[in-house]
Amino acid sequence: MSPHTSGVPHLVAVLGRGVVGPDEPVVAADDLGLTRGDGCFDSARVVTDPSGTARVVDLDDHLDRLAASARALDIATPPHDAWRSLVAEAVAAWSTPGEAVLKLMLTRGREWRPPAPTALLTITHRGAPSPAAAATDAPAPRTITAVTLTRGHPSDAFADAPWLLGGVKTLSYVVNAAATREAKRRGADDVIFTTTDGFALDGPTAGLLVARGHTLLSTPTGGTGILESLTVAAIMDAARADGFETRFELIPVEQLYTADALWLVSSGRGPVLITALDGRPLRGDPALATAITRYAGF
Repeated sequence: MSPHTSGVPHLVAVLGRGVVGPDEPVVAADDLGLTRGDGCFDSARVVTDPSGTARVVDLDDHLDRLAASARALDIATPPHDAWRSLVAEAVAAWSTPGEAVLKLMLTRGREWRPPAPTALLTITHRGAPSPAAAATDAPAPRTITAVTLTRGHPSDAFADAPWLLGGVKTLSYVVNAAATREAKRRGADDVIFTTTDGFALDGPTAGLLVARGHTLLSTPTGGTGILESLTVAAIMDAARADGFETRFELIPVEQLYTADALWLVSSGRGPVLITALDGRPLRGDPALATAITRYAGF
């Protein structure tokens, strides 16, 4: 393989092997990550500048969160330095312009062998910035529509049940994928999960951010079982420095429809403004949306 992969949409690297061909087999058929979803992952944003130099945003924070997920699963995680070396090799081989997502994956390993976790990563191209976005310091916010779907449990279901793996970014995302397909069937782009006692949670692959007056709100972790969003936390830190009040609290679903603005937020795509929820148009101040995008570093 050439030292750079300019123009390719996908890259794969395996701990102990380095960068491999994107079609090369890397996981055995009896790997528990494949057969049981027994593993965890984390995703970070990759930005490549016009010269072809790529960088990963907030890598150490994502490695910390991956390690926390691994501890909850009792999987031995490679040291951060091993991940950093693998990421550095992958990033050095990546020069496709525009936005990409780094995905770090860790499984329990093969079922019929002594415990030996499988550790690998991928970098996947998301697309180049639009000409309009590249030509201005304040590109138009990304927008989506969404529907609410029940997660099937109350807001405190995970409080005394660590075996439910609340806040762990496991490989078992089949429910999240099914919810996204249901949103498409209903004519929407994405989902806000809700609890059986009437509160909002997060999206299948994103945290929730709600603006109410000069206050930004998001759902707390802990008993809700949701994963801490690093990008929501970064937005709140920047917003507080800019004079906003920020809180993590349970948000009744009915308050979503009357909020000043709603976003689904992830490290890969940043804050995406929700323009309609369950077919009901939502408010969204363009100036506020631009500020939230800036707070997220997009």
